[in-house]
Amino acid sequence: MTRNHTTVQCRVKALEVLRQVFGYQHFRPHQEEVIISLVEGRDAFILMPTGGGKSICFQIPALIRPGVAIVVSPLIALMQDQVDGLLALGVRAACFHSGQTQEEGRNVLAQLLQGRLDLLYVAPERLMGNDFLELLHKKVTPALFAVDEAHCISQWGHDFRPEYIRLGQLRRLFPQVPIAALTATAEKQTRSDIITSLQLNDPHQVISSFDRPNIRYDVVDKAKPYKQLCELLLRRSGQSGIIYCLSRKRVEEIAAKLNRDGYRAVAYHAGLDHEVRRTAQDSFLRDDVQIITATVAFGMGIDKPNVRFVVHYDLPKNIEGYYQETGRAGRDGLSAEALLLYSSADAAILRGFVEKISDSEQKRIELHKLNAMTAFAEAGICRRRVLLGYFGEAREENCGNCDICLNPPERYDATEPARKALSCVFRVGQNFGIGHVVDVLRGADSEKVKVLQHDRLSTYGIGREMSREQWSHLLRQLIQLGYLEQDVTRYSVLKLTEQARPLLRGEETLQLGKPRIRVERSKKKENRIRGQEYDPVLFEELRKVRKQIADRDAVPPYVVFGDASLAEMAALLPTNDRAMMAVGGVGQVKLKRYGHAFIEAINGYICRSC
Repeated sequence: MTRNHTTVQCRVKALEVLRQVFGYQHFRPHQEEVIISLVEGRDAFILMPTGGGKSICFQIPALIRPGVAIVVSPLIALMQDQVDGLLALGVRAACFHSGQTQEEGRNVLAQLLQGRLDLLYVAPERLMGNDFLELLHKKVTPALFAVDEAHCISQWGHDFRPEYIRLGQLRRLFPQVPIAALTATAEKQTRSDIITSLQLNDPHQVISSFDRPNIRYDVVDKAKPYKQLCELLLRRSGQSGIIYCLSRKRVEEIAAKLNRDGYRAVAYHAGLDHEVRRTAQDSFLRDDVQIITATVAFGMGIDKPNVRFVVHYDLPKNIEGYYQETGRAGRDGLSAEALLLYSSADAAILRGFVEKISDSEQKRIELHKLNAMTAFAEAGICRRRVLLGYFGEAREENCGNCDICLNPPERYDATEPARKALSCVFRVGQNFGIGHVVDVLRGADSEKVKVLQHDRLSTYGIGREMSREQWSHLLRQLIQLGYLEQDVTRYSVLKLTEQARPLLRGEETLQLGKPRIRVERSKKKENRIRGQEYDPVLFEELRKVRKQIADRDAVPPYVVFGDASLAEMAALLPTNDRAMMAVGGVGQVKLKRYGHAFIEAINGYICRSC
């Protein structure tokens, strides 16, 4: 049998599983090609944005290849969340972790040894334990290994976890088993680290766009933060959202204030008792509460598709974390909002934390990431262009869905100061970072400037008319626009790009935006799904039906159907099984379990409307 014939068979089988099990008629971009590669036994590196459909890329091969897929996951909550969703689809899945009783653990191992599992989720330390590895070697046929949240293996990753490092042994122990590395947040250096550390063999690489066009990015000056938060909540009445805070104390304070003011909110942070955290998370996932206030301890991999807003009450430490956290909004593809309350004081606090890091290399990495985060918050150009640019994805046009695009900042002619800045970068040999370049421009009387004899340069002191903050802001905008680049491997030194030459030679001018003071904007609610209008009244009725079923079955509502499926039902008005199967997310198992209750509700609504 030829390879082409085998590939065609794999494609037909994969599409059949997609439709019958997951309830979707078509693959998203890149999904099919990476699924075929894994089914055929090739390694894969998958970088897709949160909500981009990474899980299906290994779940479908797991249902096609012989044996059981071993999925590495860093958090118990993340494992359980994935397993609950798969069980609702009729897929044989389980997780094996330290939070289970001995009896529960024995039951999972029995299912594994009896060949009654398609996917098994485990923590990295559990997988790499000698006993478990021996069991896999002698008594189990691994279909594939899927390393979720793979950025945790890299020191450059924003959530580095030492226990992930041992996963590099999988290639030696199971040389014939394909390995898939999956992440939503990895810039160039982290990607390289993942592939090297996991010893991926000529992996099929899928690097999707980082763009989440349905999320609107807003950054406002942190003036009266709680009042600003409440302004957003008025626009998002009754909708689910996450509020991230820097400290545990603030998490609890904000939750208490919100409950006092009539909102249904819970707090979540690592300092709370395990049972309290579990209850808080379950209440949020099951829509019993509207809002969860949390530290970054909450949310990795939480697959709640109907989160409509994410607020950063304090500045995140890095863009990777910010991107991952904001990506928990709008996973269903419907409109969502990400609000960052920014103050330079927050940046100073985080900088103080970084300065206390004893490892000089790690300190350098963290400072670079914090500077990039600050640059995003202070950007005078399209937020999405800055965000995507950090991950190496160029975007020529503005997005039209961020505060800068919707309410543009005041512009000014920055041609002359930009030329001064670029000239200074050149004069110092393209060997220094933002801080030193600003010192030279402002004519600083520092020991470093004197020792390097940079006080003798023609650019020394030519920018005394501007403050240090103004120069830093301008240099960051020049980086964001591509006139400068930072060499991360050399202490974030500034280097000129080819784009800088016309500006330096006087062949073009440059307009930049002044730093933003405050943005306030009303939100128009959209009732559209895949280009179609849907009935918001019916949508709310279907949400109530979903909540009743979810409470009855003790599962989160999105395990029944996501908001996107309900919105499509409210647009298409399916009144029989065949029409219901055309709705995204409705497969055979879900149709049988839940479909008739929604068909009945839709028929009743149509009758009342006649």
